[in-house]
Amino acid sequence: MSSNILVPGIMQIGAGASLCLPEVLVQLGVKKPLFITGPVVTKYGYLKRVTDTLDAAGIAYGVFNDVPNDPTTKTVKDSLAALAESDYDCVVGLGGGSPMDTAKAVSLLAVKGGEVRDYKAPLNNSVPGLPVIAIPTTAGTGSEATRVTIITDAESDEKMLLMGRAFMPVAALVDFEMTLTMPYRLTADTGIDSMTHAMEAYVSRKANLFSDALALAAMKIIYKNIRKVCDDLSNREAREAMMLGACQAGMAFSNASVALVHGMSRPIGANFHVPHGLSNAMLLPAVTAFSVPHCVERYADCARAMEMVAADCDDATANKVLLEELQRLNDDLEVPSPEDYGIDRSRFMDLLPTMAEQAIASGSPGNNPVIPSTDEIIAIYKNIYSNNS
Repeated sequence: MSSNILVPGIMQIGAGASLCLPEVLVQLGVKKPLFITGPVVTKYGYLKRVTDTLDAAGIAYGVFNDVPNDPTTKTVKDSLAALAESDYDCVVGLGGGSPMDTAKAVSLLAVKGGEVRDYKAPLNNSVPGLPVIAIPTTAGTGSEATRVTIITDAESDEKMLLMGRAFMPVAALVDFEMTLTMPYRLTADTGIDSMTHAMEAYVSRKANLFSDALALAAMKIIYKNIRKVCDDLSNREAREAMMLGACQAGMAFSNASVALVHGMSRPIGANFHVPHGLSNAMLLPAVTAFSVPHCVERYADCARAMEMVAADCDDATANKVLLEELQRLNDDLEVPSPEDYGIDRSRFMDLLPTMAEQAIASGSPGNNPVIPSTDEIIAIYKNIYSNNS
């Protein structure tokens, strides 16, 4: 059986990749980009680093600089208004997942119109909008290489999942030097986020040979380097490894799909404004423990790929160590439980039925090795509230 594989048409990877934007614009035949980014990217000089190359090449551009950490439908509308102010013919998503996801949504709506909610999953959005060039400044979401975007509905607080070829960037400039100022918490959480992408891609019901190879490679390089980069935020070698792993994991899950962790993560983020990587980290050990009995061989492969155990280790032992090591990683990187994060117990418990419904509606739990019931999802939420185990 064949698999439909999508990756960016142009990928520039390594130190200084972001400086290649003028040449990439020429290759794509576009002339006037609108940058979609956020204040932090501007603060640390990454926007100027890239726009200086356009200034030197005499290329006109615009900037929308107001993308928040959790982009909403209002963010998309404001970005579209900025796009309409001039004759921009492409968008550059510069930043973490939030600016890149916003750029993807803007790209489609600029051509097709309507509201973001008109395009949410399970709709398959196959017709591209304006060309999107993605330049990530975090090593986590992999959005630069995925056919996925996530936008929060400003009216309902639902984190909407949008999917399809329309959201695959035409070019990705993956420059680890853009991540050198990432603080500890962001580094840790986005690192676990990308590891989750790789693991879920590998155990997904939609896994294939292409995604498997990327997922296993991503797991290995991320797990090997995540503690190193958190221990020394200036470690260039570890930063480069994490950036590559995040991109590989992004391509893996984009071509296989994520599963239960992501399905349950989005409602936590939407209802309690927890960053996406952190809510994934809160859930990963517990969801893996729930799923392992139904996918013994593949989860054992994960443990072996990350070299938690020897290559010839039996499946049962490998999975036992996997669960121990995932919890140990959360402990080492000080991942808080929802309670430790400050989420009110009564509100969390009251929202469990709603969050379970939102998780199932996203479609991601349907890709899990075992498809959970509403009650099982609620039980996992209860399990992670205070002990994260």
